[in-house]
Amino acid sequence: MKRAPRLPLLVSAQKALENCGYCPKLCRSTCPVSNVQAREALIPWAKMSSAWLSARGDLLPDRETALTGWGCTGCHRCTDFCEHDNPVADTLYGARAEYRDAGLAPEAVQVSERRHSLRVAEANASLSELSREPGVHVDGKVALLVGCAYLRKARSEARAMVRSVVALLGPVRLIKGCCGAPLLHAGDRSGFDEARAQIEEQVQGSQLVVGDPGCALSLPTMRAVPFVRLAAEHADRLGKIAGFGDAGPVRFHDPCALGRGLGEYEAPRTVLARALGRAPDEFAEHHERAECSGGGALLPIAMPEASQKIAELRLQAHERAGGGTLVTACASSLRRFRAQGAPAVDIASVVAQSLDLPHE
Repeated sequence: MKRAPRLPLLVSAQKALENCGYCPKLCRSTCPVSNVQAREALIPWAKMSSAWLSARGDLLPDRETALTGWGCTGCHRCTDFCEHDNPVADTLYGARAEYRDAGLAPEAVQVSERRHSLRVAEANASLSELSREPGVHVDGKVALLVGCAYLRKARSEARAMVRSVVALLGPVRLIKGCCGAPLLHAGDRSGFDEARAQIEEQVQGSQLVVGDPGCALSLPTMRAVPFVRLAAEHADRLGKIAGFGDAGPVRFHDPCALGRGLGEYEAPRTVLARALGRAPDEFAEHHERAECSGGGALLPIAMPEASQKIAELRLQAHERAGGGTLVTACASSLRRFRAQGAPAVDIASVVAQSLDLPHE
């Protein structure tokens, strides 16, 4: 019987694939995608096993097999649970690249990839408007990468972020372009590397502040300071917002990229405590145990129904805990919650108000 061709992924990720392949599926309950889809093929073990068998040449991948590679939000819950700290999401991003090169990426993902340059142009147009903000200069010593998702879909929050960084650090220069995360998640490794190189060229050794934690997570070598960490480091300058939290709970949702990705759990709570004059309210599942919003790693594009259901479950948990104001610190989570009709608030708006800056 003729074997299927081997995928190069086996060379770079053999240990990670074998760790999952030989595991008795103990992480099955950690994956938000398989929890809402109820498909064995989407639990972390099965997604990694499909990639492993394809890499070994024991399985000829088709579109159905390839789709499992996109059944991941990059939430890192399975890795956090795993005693081996197995890098499931990163390994699946590698599998996506090889499925894509084989022409097996989901059609919706292919369309998204083809539209990437248009999204970057739209983000840069928003950036041009922000460049007229006081304190924004082409020779600013601090470089600020806001993040395309904020620039395109959360412009008032992007403006609040720019104003806050200027107030805390002085003149800033805005970084153009995309960090490349959407290309990484689509499986376009070369496109991702090129986008990352363009960001690095603009930063040129300056202090880099990054607004979107997903962008900061994709730029590990640049020692970027997440916006919310910057705000927490200047907590003595943050004041209580009049009336904030008086009408009910103010609950923080830990974005996966910020929390399990970057390890930033206390910074947003420090900011909210200053703005509220008390500790923020919590979900039943918070910090390392926080549930996903369903907005990451192109899941809303590859599996929109699963993404929507994950967000619905998180919002239901918010209501069970007492409702109130839902605050997050990630453009993808903000967009996902608002798409479900929830009046979510971003931490950037909280920081701007706490600094008594003009805000929208």
